Amino acid sequence: MAHQRNIGDTILSVENISLAFGGVKALTDVSFSVREHEVFAIIGPNGAGKSSMLNCINGFYHPQQGTITFKGKKRRHVRPSEAAREGIARTFQNIALFTGMSTLDNIMTGRNTKMTKGLFWQALHVGPARNEEIEHRNIVEEVIDFLEIEAIRKTPVGTLPYGLQKRVELGRALAAKPDLLLLDEPMAGMNMEEKQDMCRFILDVNDEFGTTIALIEHDMGVVMDISDRVMVLDYGRKIAEGSPDNVRANQDVIDAYLGVSHD
Repeated sequence: MAHQRNIGDTILSVENISLAFGGVKALTDVSFSVREHEVFAIIGPNGAGKSSMLNCINGFYHPQQGTITFKGKKRRHVRPSEAAREGIARTFQNIALFTGMSTLDNIMTGRNTKMTKGLFWQALHVGPARNEEIEHRNIVEEVIDFLEIEAIRKTPVGTLPYGLQKRVELGRALAAKPDLLLLDEPMAGMNMEEKQDMCRFILDVNDEFGTTIALIEHDMGVVMDISDRVMVLDYGRKIAEGSPDNVRANQDVIDAYLGVSHD
């Protein structure tokens, strides 16, 4: 079971979100909240709307209905860059790294939204811009140490094995020092050992940085082990929410996963 954390107040509130593409409904009237410092899992069969939900939270999609409140600020339309500045970071199902660049440089790109000095200062590389770059580099080095990837810091990420690429992607998201980290299937395609490593890092991020985590994951064993609360989507609707044990025992959830017809 997930270990005890100091769960705080609500950091993210999602109210009555509906999203459709043409006539296809991706999400229908979904509401839930995520509290500070918790690990909140979103699960459901393929096509349930899980990634669409993350895309609404960080501004890739704009829902037709509903509101999202983050850190007390209600918003309807937000761009991904704004969401990043507000403290939301995201990883993707398909690794989205710069394959020709080193681990270090990829993780550095996670600091882009935090860079305040303009291109003029950076071109001169003096004074304020230089100090800022040193600060960013220190944060990146902390992340590299934390994720135990010092040995590959100069390695082009395209040459790394899959599990390490996923760890670099996690590092890039962490470099932004987010308040809320959205993980879209962080363990997809991993072997058992890689999954165990990733579970440990997710729990460590939560413990040591106090980062709130919302994740999508197919591996039910992982979900039950690391989550404080679980929400289940099916055909774009919320069918259950609660502790891992409650959700595991919920008949609607069992039916959804077994593909029982809903007559």
